[in-house]
Amino acid sequence: MNKASDETLSVVVERDLPHPPEKIWRALTQPQLIQEWLMANDFQPVVDHRFKLSADWGAVDCLVLAVEPHKTLTYTWDAYGLESVVTWTLTPTGTGTLLRMEQAGFRPDQRQAYQGAKGGWPQFFTALEQVLARIE
Repeated sequence: MNKASDETLSVVVERDLPHPPEKIWRALTQPQLIQEWLMANDFQPVVDHRFKLSADWGAVDCLVLAVEPHKTLTYTWDAYGLESVVTWTLTPTGTGTLLRMEQAGFRPDQRQAYQGAKGGWPQFFTALEQVLARIE
């Protein structure tokens, strides 16, 4: 039997954003801002903090795994049998920040969840960019 990690798929989205890492970090970690581009939540950027992302279709159970302010944020993303990990990486560039999101852990039999994430994350990123354009 192969290790699960050999068989799982990841969804990766990268965007070059014209904003400093500190500003993007706020949008990734402040509950009222997260709600505007992702879902209602009770997030806190604290390792081992359990939080829920709630939408009209249901909820995602999450646990913060790693917090490195303005650099990296990692949390579990468990919903409907999907046990995955979302990692945000912020890399400063000459014009702003390269924001990378990887959601890892889709099993081959979770094709629907995988396709949903592939379609969903770019929309979340677009909403995030709108929030970033609006806040100071």
